[in-house]
Amino acid sequence: MKRPSLRRPTSEELRHAAARAQDGAGRAITSALTPLGSALRSRRVGDARSIAHRPELDAPTTILVTSPAFADGQEIPARHCGPGIGESISPALAWDGVPTGTRRLLIVLEDLDHPSARHTGILAAAVLEATGAEGALPEGWFSRDNPALTWLKDYRGRRGYIAPRPLPGHGAHRYVVHVVAIDTPITPPPGSDLTELVPMLAGRVTARGRLTGTRSA
Repeated sequence: MKRPSLRRPTSEELRHAAARAQDGAGRAITSALTPLGSALRSRRVGDARSIAHRPELDAPTTILVTSPAFADGQEIPARHCGPGIGESISPALAWDGVPTGTRRLLIVLEDLDHPSARHTGILAAAVLEATGAEGALPEGWFSRDNPALTWLKDYRGRRGYIAPRPLPGHGAHRYVVHVVAIDTPITPPPGSDLTELVPMLAGRVTARGRLTGTRSA
């Protein structure tokens, strides 16, 4: 009796199978966490604790920050969100109005609605070289292994792009991308976080801007 030939699945079929498995796992996680998110719905970091209010980051001029992925105040596409929603790929960014003489840019992603009492709301923060005026970074540029970036650690000690991923059932979250122009080639101390860097920036910030996106689980 002739045995049927075994066909190896194509890479496209494997990709779809992985996506279906991820979707299933994501739905299971969402279902399990939704009651917790609902219970914590009123607990949020809040705008009052945003780094936008740190006096060391005051600046005389404003940077216009945009993204081709979403407009200010609009929903962040799924592909730029975390596990269970998307692919954790950082969105493309563009800016205009960075002053001449800028030596570094500090870029921060902040979740103003994170429910944890321990969480500062900072998801990711990195320093990169800059020359001023206009600039743009492509999608996926904010990766942990990008040598052009000096990452600061978050409150868990993680470095890299921690993608938006609101707690299921917690409601809409506001995610803010901050772009801060610095007039000196400052280098964050090894292993430092944003709370250690910000005091070093007093009197060194020449402009700043922000872009806000929203996302629900």
